[in-house]
Amino acid sequence: MTALELEPLPSMLIEPAVKAALLEDLGRAGDITTNATIPASAKARVVIRAREDGRIAGLDCARTAFRLMDSSLKVAVQKPDGSDVMPGDIVCAIEGSARAIITGERVALNFMGHLSGIATATRAIARAIEGTKARICCTRKTTPGLRALEKYAVRAGGGQNHRFGLDDAVLIKDNHIAVAGGITAAIERARAHVGHMVKIEVEVDTLDQLREALAARAELVLLDNMSPAQLREAVDLVAGRAITEASGRVTVETAPAIAAAGVDLISSGAITHSAKTLDLGLDFDSLRA
Repeated sequence: MTALELEPLPSMLIEPAVKAALLEDLGRAGDITTNATIPASAKARVVIRAREDGRIAGLDCARTAFRLMDSSLKVAVQKPDGSDVMPGDIVCAIEGSARAIITGERVALNFMGHLSGIATATRAIARAIEGTKARICCTRKTTPGLRALEKYAVRAGGGQNHRFGLDDAVLIKDNHIAVAGGITAAIERARAHVGHMVKIEVEVDTLDQLREALAARAELVLLDNMSPAQLREAVDLVAGRAITEASGRVTVETAPAIAAAGVDLISSGAITHSAKTLDLGLDFDSLRA
């Protein structure tokens, strides 16, 4: 299967996170084990290999980790981000200083395993809802400092991104409604505050709340924790007047029924905050002095 076509992240978004991880690992004296046991002149060729089925993401993070350790290291990619892998598949090969490779290995694999896990979790739900119009999307439930990377991994898994931060769009949730004095009041205040380019979404728990949100001309409605039957009623009630997004208790098992209700989007925090790390390993192919 061919890889998804992905626009790579700018290096300035990747490098600070990878550099911080390397600095954390290197500490005050560097890799004392590797420096003590591996000659400075030793060269190696290694491969990063998949140990389970999954979807790859995070190769640029791995590449950056190795480059920051030694800019002369050569990285040859065989399975780019967005590719599906099976156990034993070679994702990429790295060649050059053995010291640099061994020292950068854990940071490179940490990023790749984590981001590939997110891509794999996203892929599972995307596949479960194939044949419907619904798309799986992420939330702001991301690891602090890694949001851009994790949302990229969602795209690598075939999902799409919700807002990146609090300044992207208006999302009026239950606490906003409670303090503002109701859905209509919250929407009216939001519309008076933001510019014409900013969309307004409202979270609703009941059909009565949905009716009020539609009457106040919400552009998107977040249908929270509704059953598939309630979602079908909600979609019929919206009748194309707003984009519909379902959230709450989304899993591979529940997603098909949610999607079949006719919603436009299904949002899941679990694909970022609870994704299992994809098992990837670094194996030596050759070593020379």
